[in-house]
Amino acid sequence: MKICTLFVFLLFITLSVNAQNIADNALGLRLGDSDGFGAEISYQRLINRYKRVEIDFGWRDSREFDAFKLTGLYQWVHHIDGNFNWYYGVGGGLGSVDFDPIPGTGGEPVTPNGGMFVFVAGDIGVEYDFDIPLLLSLDFRPEIGILGYDDFSDNFDFDIALGIRYQF
Repeated sequence: MKICTLFVFLLFITLSVNAQNIADNALGLRLGDSDGFGAEISYQRLINRYKRVEIDFGWRDSREFDAFKLTGLYQWVHHIDGNFNWYYGVGGGLGSVDFDPIPGTGGEPVTPNGGMFVFVAGDIGVEYDFDIPLLLSLDFRPEIGILGYDDFSDNFDFDIALGIRYQF
């Protein structure tokens, strides 16, 4: 019995020493590509030791369209080794797109339909927590449109991005 108790105690100490340290807040940029959204302002908030929420706001002003996208994710974070963590999550978001007029066949400009769209998303990635308050991540976020404008909602989108965040 004493050996079993000692083993459990040593196992607990080993796990405690290797436990991850996730900052309460992280703010920065998520740089990737999803329907033309090349950059997003990203905020992460710790809920408890292994769970957090992430909120990202992306916008795009291009020749063809102007758009914004707001994404919210609930994530579970797990320690790998050293300062590396891996995480996965689920969530969704909404956005709006407005297309610029294009020349029509009769000389009059034609404005394609735009509007709101809604999507669900998954998330999986790895991150490195530097000894300074800097967090780098690489994640993969598949998104599926469920409601809204056809070209921005009725598709399956792969979004791969690099995250650079300041932790506080």
